[in-house]
Amino acid sequence: MRVGLDLLYLVPGETGGRETYARELVPALLERSPELELVAFVNRDAGPRLAAELGDGVRAVALPISARNRGQWALGELALVSIAARRARVELLHSMANFAPAWGNFRRVVTIHDLQYKAVPELLSWQMRAATSALVSTAARRADRIIAVSGAGREEIVSRLGIGGAHIDVVPNGVRPAPQAPSTSGVRERFGLASGQLALAVATNLPHKNLPALIDALALLPQEERPMLVVAGHGTDDEALRAHAGAVGVGEDVRLLGQLSTQELDSLYALADCVVLPTLHEGFGLPVLEAMARSVPVACSDIPALREVAGEAALYFDPREPRQIAARITEAIDDTPLTRGLREQGRMRAAGFTWSASAEKTLASYRRAVGG
Repeated sequence: MRVGLDLLYLVPGETGGRETYARELVPALLERSPELELVAFVNRDAGPRLAAELGDGVRAVALPISARNRGQWALGELALVSIAARRARVELLHSMANFAPAWGNFRRVVTIHDLQYKAVPELLSWQMRAATSALVSTAARRADRIIAVSGAGREEIVSRLGIGGAHIDVVPNGVRPAPQAPSTSGVRERFGLASGQLALAVATNLPHKNLPALIDALALLPQEERPMLVVAGHGTDDEALRAHAGAVGVGEDVRLLGQLSTQELDSLYALADCVVLPTLHEGFGLPVLEAMARSVPVACSDIPALREVAGEAALYFDPREPRQIAARITEAIDDTPLTRGLREQGRMRAAGFTWSASAEKTLASYRRAVGG
């Protein structure tokens, strides 16, 4: 089967959940099914470099658009991917992040990671909500199969988009194996981290990630009990976040590091006493899974997707209540029987999430889409 991969959204250097999904799933698909012909439709900023990241079995077709330009990107999704897919004679197009072309003579699979524009509407302008809603609804209704990354995501698609559940395949994300001995040499010095306890947050700086509330929670802790908060992810080295930390009196206790490499993140996971995720809405929650795979205690929002991923292996809080966030951080960083149990439970639970299993279920969705 010749499969097209709609990857117009991928930007070099960005490593959020959707980016990780593509970079981990595509090589796993080739490993599980080497006979696949994979053609990746990418933006001009990514080009051949991205295909090299995805593996030797992927042919890249760069389209003349920039993913950083919303108008160009929308045009690419609605029309240019269809033209390129027809020229490449793909039998099936897998659109890997919520949006898909409006037409095309091929079978369609679309992965819908989340519907945060509906779940937390106050975080977007009405224009952005309307445009996003139109694109996602069109993609969902014209797809032969929809992939949801969690059961919670599937139920949300059913209830909010009115799509029948039989049309949706649940394919949980995997987690990359934890390195045996990640290097931590010089990491504290490089990032200006004190020698005390560390609470780590890994997130892109988007409104629904709720990072200001996390900073507010840190400010509620007495200084002598306060860990250093390290925030890593695209856009987190933001001056507005830095100013907020200073305004609530924890500027010296917060490190906003921005985008980091995989190796740098592994080093921070190894140093962290807990990982905290205060998101208002999530389709899956990869940082929770990555922390559990590395035996790091997790404190996270009490929302359906994160409950599904972490089960009893995490401490939960209401993300709109900074006092609850602060209390759970305090529990998570303490070396107690509770946290030692969380470390073991988390590691065992994370072992059940592999990219190989994700690839196998994705291939099954492809087969359903083509009718065999």
